[in-house]
Amino acid sequence: MNLSNAPLKSTREAKDPLWVQWLLISFALIFLGLFLFLPLVTVFVQAFEKGLAVYLEAITNPDALYAIKLTLLVAIIAVPLNAFFGIMAAWAITKFHFKGKNLLITLIDLPFAVSPVIAGLIFVLLFGSQGLFGEWLFERDIKIIFAVPGIVLATIFVTIPFIARELIPLMQAQGTAEEEASITLGAGGWKTFWHVTMPNIKWALLYGMILCNARAIGEFGAVSVVSGHIRGLTNTMPLHIEILYGEYQFAAAFAIASLMSIMAIFTLIIKNILEWHGKKERA
Repeated sequence: MNLSNAPLKSTREAKDPLWVQWLLISFALIFLGLFLFLPLVTVFVQAFEKGLAVYLEAITNPDALYAIKLTLLVAIIAVPLNAFFGIMAAWAITKFHFKGKNLLITLIDLPFAVSPVIAGLIFVLLFGSQGLFGEWLFERDIKIIFAVPGIVLATIFVTIPFIARELIPLMQAQGTAEEEASITLGAGGWKTFWHVTMPNIKWALLYGMILCNARAIGEFGAVSVVSGHIRGLTNTMPLHIEILYGEYQFAAAFAIASLMSIMAIFTLIIKNILEWHGKKERA
């Protein structure tokens, strides 16, 4: 018996029949077409149904422009803060041994388990007029709920896990050998981080920031609770879409939705570019 061909033979025998492969691929394509591609096409069809003039008027409306600016502002604040937290948390979890590490990991995952609406209510109970710190904030004329700070806090809460969860598995797999060697050779902690750790995690960090940004832009539940739905003041793009749709301004609502869809597509393109660069560098 020729044992040299045994692994190759078993691999061929374990391969699924061609009809099974095509069946699974066809099912996946049909499912994606019905539940992803078709709704996406519908958004753009509805957005331009009344013509380009109506579309441009909808996205250049002062309230719409403010909603776009506020959405981007919240993302610009939330993503770097979550990146900083994610790096620090991943560093602590993967490089040190301490009591409560599992608790820290659980707390990082907490926003995945808690409904965004509940997260918004938590901030209302803390910073609302009848909340724990409400009286203290009112006396100092500090507005958090129904203001931009509350929207930022709610967005940070729901997006906390994305970057940390991208970095922790990677840094655990890399271990601490390179950092220990760098320190042994005389490099300080800061220099070790920038010249050893950061190059190893940069693609995962960027990937996590892309996911965090996409979630921050599309957040609705928590932001809806703390915003107050004030036009021109606290409406982000998802909230502005809800208001327009509720007022039967369907073309305007779908016009703003199309902008969010474009942002999502652009995010996916960047994500794939980063993945390609990461694989190319590892190869």
